[in-house]
Amino acid sequence: MRTVLVLLLLGLAPAGVQADIYRCSEGGTVRYSDTPCGGDAETVTIQDNRIGGAFDSNLPESRPQPQTSEPDEATSSAERHDDSPCRFIPSTDLRRYIIREQVVRGMTRENVIDAFGRTPETYPTPQETWVYTTDYYGRLYELTYVYFKDGCVDKVVYRKP
Repeated sequence: MRTVLVLLLLGLAPAGVQADIYRCSEGGTVRYSDTPCGGDAETVTIQDNRIGGAFDSNLPESRPQPQTSEPDEATSSAERHDDSPCRFIPSTDLRRYIIREQVVRGMTRENVIDAFGRTPETYPTPQETWVYTTDYYGRLYELTYVYFKDGCVDKVVYRKP
């Protein structure tokens, strides 16, 4: 046990400080040292387990952003701004929202079903809307309206009945 602990501590030492390590067997006991401790001293080789690299080593080359001028009147509104609510939600955040039974902008229909379950009411026009009811001791407590746009949640509105 002590031998394993010594090796572990020596393996965690910084590379700049790490020197040769010697293993000596004397009278049935094993001892480790930074100096040769006898005629039968063996040099111990420890693998370098440092993690190297830089945080930005795998990023694509940065390109200069084109300078945008004010769009002319002929440009359509879709070309000016992408006002779609669909956005990337990191998987950790998405799991957290679903576990907490929360619905946020950018979720897909499947995410909403995972968080709230199947909807009892849907209205396809003018904007796709799912309505959920929350009961509290058998009485209607709250209505939740989930509005979709382009297949993703655009907004969530909570209303008292």
